[in-house]
Amino acid sequence: MKVKTSITISEELLQLVDERARQSKKNRSDFIEAAVREFIKHLMRNEQDARDLGIINRRAEHLNEEASDVLAYQALP
Repeated sequence: MKVKTSITISEELLQLVDERARQSKKNRSDFIEAAVREFIKHLMRNEQDARDLGIINRRAEHLNEEASDVLAYQALP
């Protein structure tokens, strides 16, 4: 379900939105909705990346020990 809302943005940004919406053959609302969805996906991806990096950093010592073990095993004649 779509809900009508009102936002306030600069005139310059509105002009850019309208230009891009026309180029994309979308109306203003559809263009803004798509842009906001993409931005939210980007934020969520960054949050997940930060969580993943935290896990990797917490496990770094263990992972490095495993990597050293594998390399030592591969170096055996």
